[in-house]
Amino acid sequence: YNTAPFLANKKSIQQGYVTSEPFAVQKEGGFVPNQFLLADYGWDTYSTTIEVMQDTIDKKPEVVQCFVDGSAKGWYKYLYGDNKAANDMIKKDNPDMSDEQIAFSIEQMKKFGLADSGDTEKLGIGAMTDARIKSFYDKMVKAKVTPAGIDIKKAYTLTFINKGVGLELKK
Repeated sequence: YNTAPFLANKKSIQQGYVTSEPFAVQKEGGFVPNQFLLADYGWDTYSTTIEVMQDTIDKKPEVVQCFVDGSAKGWYKYLYGDNKAANDMIKKDNPDMSDEQIAFSIEQMKKFGLADSGDTEKLGIGAMTDARIKSFYDKMVKAKVTPAGIDIKKAYTLTFINKGVGLELKK
């Protein structure tokens, strides 16, 4: 997002990512902006999920499990371990990314529990629950975005998650 309009009018608001725009505002504007996470106001949906075709789940569940487990372990290693190699790859693909920006982003992810908080503390990164998925569905029905009566359990599975994979890597 472009922070210029926000910086030009201190009474304005701007949507952004807590890991990115506040850093830009601090660097370019010289102040720490107020930040309000939608999650703090009841928006409890998952921001990132892994989508897999049912045929792949049926025919290659071990591949799905390996990918899910590897993703969880990768996040633990990145957040709590030596992430230098990963950061070097990030900077190679995005030369505008600085060590300072990356460090800020990781700090924000930890501070706000973006990848590791709530259910993940016991179930592991990538945790999902039926209750939280239903909460999102109920909000969408109430907002008339989707019809009532859908069997939402046909749209997802918890089979490959909630196993605590990678918890031992958290330091």
